[in-house]
Amino acid sequence: MPTYTAPARDTRFIVNEVLDLASYGNLPGFESATSDIIDTVIGEGGKFCAEVLAPLNRSGDEEGCTRHADSSVTTPKGFKEAYKAFCEAGWGTISQPAEFGGQGMPHVLGFALEEFISSANQAFGMYPGLTNGAVSALLAKGSDEQKAKYLPKMISGEWSGTMNLTEPQCGTDLGLIRTKAEPQADGSYSITGTKIFISAGEHDLTDNIIHLVLAKLPGAPDSSKGISLFVVPKFLVNEDGSIGDRNGVACGSIEEKMGIHGNATCLLNYDGAKGWLVGEENKGLAAMFIMMNAARLGVGVQGLSQAEVAYQNAVAYALDRRQGRALTGPADTDAKADPIIVHPDVRRMLMDAKAFTEGMRALALWGALLVDLSHSAQSEEERKEADQMIGLLTPVIKGYGTDKGYAIATDMQQVFGGHGYIREWGMEQFVRDARIAQIYEGTNGVQAMDLCGRKLAQAGGAAVQAFFKLVGEECAAVKGDEGLGPIAEKLEKALGEQQAATMWFMQHAMKNPNDLGAGAHHYMHIMGIVTLGLMWLRMAKVAQAKLADDAEGKAFYETKLTTARYYAERYLPDAGALRRKLEAGSESMMALDQAAFATAA
Repeated sequence: MPTYTAPARDTRFIVNEVLDLASYGNLPGFESATSDIIDTVIGEGGKFCAEVLAPLNRSGDEEGCTRHADSSVTTPKGFKEAYKAFCEAGWGTISQPAEFGGQGMPHVLGFALEEFISSANQAFGMYPGLTNGAVSALLAKGSDEQKAKYLPKMISGEWSGTMNLTEPQCGTDLGLIRTKAEPQADGSYSITGTKIFISAGEHDLTDNIIHLVLAKLPGAPDSSKGISLFVVPKFLVNEDGSIGDRNGVACGSIEEKMGIHGNATCLLNYDGAKGWLVGEENKGLAAMFIMMNAARLGVGVQGLSQAEVAYQNAVAYALDRRQGRALTGPADTDAKADPIIVHPDVRRMLMDAKAFTEGMRALALWGALLVDLSHSAQSEEERKEADQMIGLLTPVIKGYGTDKGYAIATDMQQVFGGHGYIREWGMEQFVRDARIAQIYEGTNGVQAMDLCGRKLAQAGGAAVQAFFKLVGEECAAVKGDEGLGPIAEKLEKALGEQQAATMWFMQHAMKNPNDLGAGAHHYMHIMGIVTLGLMWLRMAKVAQAKLADDAEGKAFYETKLTTARYYAERYLPDAGALRRKLEAGSESMMALDQAAFATAA
């Protein structure tokens, strides 16, 4: 049976020592994030996930969700009780605004907990995760009446939320949606249409489900500029806040999926359901992207989380499983074989995983801090800079984080050899669950195009230039340092590859847009490699300073420095190969006639 332990020590290291969260105590929301509170959230939150959620992961996967004749859906055994305990402990309220019943603490702590939840039980974590996204959209675009009606119970966990975008004929191209919204005399709208792939679309965990639905008004432009956003509750809400009649939305089926079986991914039929406009008419896509961007960061964390739990189990197996002898001679002469962790190829996979998970954790938490600073930094300029930086990093966190998260989960399955292919060890579930993260909330190809086609050029390239400056300055600051200098040197070289790739796009993309499309995936990975390199430089700098001060935890900090060197040696050189792929352009990629892809009889 697979096991999970929340990486509390590493998370505290990033939050307290690398990000130095205490230094932001003068900003709104940070004042309550004292060291005691941080340790409690990380420690007790991790314990809850390991003891309550993780034991339900495999059974939830095997049982799945059940749709009944009345269109209701029940979640796997134990989910309802676990969700009740989750809400009673207040874990879903950590980063939500105090005005509506949240604890008002920084997103950094919410992200840390989100990783633990997803590692322990990704399917379970999607229920409160979707609610958080819906809350974000309503906070930004909802009316005061809508906020007062829905947010307190959504934040408490009594009600949940969803996002309804996809339809059978459209996914990424939302201009093709057919769901209609007909204005009614009472100011509401009658919503009719079908939505598919709706995570947490119907279930038995909460008393109500608040759907956020994209639809088109009569006469709206027949494109993405004609989309409006509506709030459509499963049960109508009375004036006094109590639950009223059932609305005209029902689960038509549960999707049969590769993984995340414990989450009810539904086809929802809207048959004259009563809804209310959120924000302005025909501006629904912008409103929904507030939710989408929050969800994309969360999905990036899912890539990390599945890599982490797979890594933990692979390490345990590699320490226990004995096969063959070390290449340098028997490591354990008292046994007939050595543990497989002595073999360099197994070490390669484990070190790749360790370097990615710890680097990605630092990136995710830095990203969360940028979200906080985009709202709470002291000056407008600082808020704008933080907003631009997290906007640039969001497709990287989602795209690179989930591409590598899936690859790491697969490598950790490989550590088990044949046992990794057998269900009882649990590794194949981690691989199946990790796979969805590359697809939903915008496929990773879409993330790459968002990064290269939109984010690089926004505000005249201000965000990417700020990123280049940041990485360059942090490399320059430690160049002469005996321990950090070699890491910085390799990071600076990788940064140069990214800068050269950026320049190549500038020279070629306007002439041939296919050149940008052909290289976007490679560019996203180059930036992911560089960004994690920056995280490792920062972590190595802190670790070296701690060792110089003879701080407690010598082994922990020495391990950080070794892993930072490994990342610099084994990950950063890949940036050059990816740049050369990018600069190959699109000619051979696009040269074949479409018919040439078909297999001849």
